[in-house]
Amino acid sequence: MASFARRAMSLAQIQSSRVHASIGQRRGLAGAADHHGSTKVDFWKQPTNPGNWKEEHFVLISLSGWGLLFYSGYKLATGGNKEKPVESTQ
Repeated sequence: MASFARRAMSLAQIQSSRVHASIGQRRGLAGAADHHGSTKVDFWKQPTNPGNWKEEHFVLISLSGWGLLFYSGYKLATGGNKEKPVESTQ
């Protein structure tokens, strides 16, 4: 899209430095690879160190833990799975 805009500008021969500077500025993704902290790893590589887990892994594990906690609490509060014996009338 940016190359299309540059071609349109050159065809129209608009000599505005402000417009030309905004179109000509290309940074790419050069700054995205800089890591300022420790490298993040998969949770199965360092299971005892949640601070180094990748964010999405931390979220999944945390949500699973909270879900298990709430489900266990619900089962404990409601008495679990108590099946009533069926009485036959013969």
